[in-house]
Amino acid sequence: MGSPITRLNLDDYIRKIPDFPKKGVLFYDITSILTAPAAFSYCIETMADIYKNREINAIAAIEARGFLFAAPFALRMGIPLVLIRKKGKLPGKTVSKKYSLEYAEAEIEIHPHDVPQGKQVLLMDDLIATGGTLNAARELITGCGGIIPEIFGIVGLPFLNYEKQLAPTPIRTLIQYQSE
Repeated sequence: MGSPITRLNLDDYIRKIPDFPKKGVLFYDITSILTAPAAFSYCIETMADIYKNREINAIAAIEARGFLFAAPFALRMGIPLVLIRKKGKLPGKTVSKKYSLEYAEAEIEIHPHDVPQGKQVLLMDDLIATGGTLNAARELITGCGGIIPEIFGIVGLPFLNYEKQLAPTPIRTLIQYQSE
């Protein structure tokens, strides 16, 4: 069965792929966590342990890998899951937000009626890089009446300065990489 997963060896379950999606970028692929049930369980159980005594009324996650961690966490905690999707993927009434990526522009959207008014919504994504997508998501949720007490990610890349983009909201990750 092997040794238990710890914060120190979670790195062993994250595949590093050089030159993806473009030359010079080192891609941190969390899909390899999903192929290791012990590592996946470690992530969900650690999240549950971190937030068990916090007032979190819902979790909002960004498409698509953020959903994979947020859904079992929401179920484990007994809280609603709010989906943040790419423009054009949600039916019915939505609100959207455009934001800039390193090399393009993108847009995300949310169902405004899914956001609990005046309640604490934990915002999460699988990996926090520059913070652009999470910043747009935070603006969507707060614009719909939710309160973001904290942002959570499995992986953080602080060398890309996401703290500046996401200030003053506290940010927590399970693992951080200090440089590429």
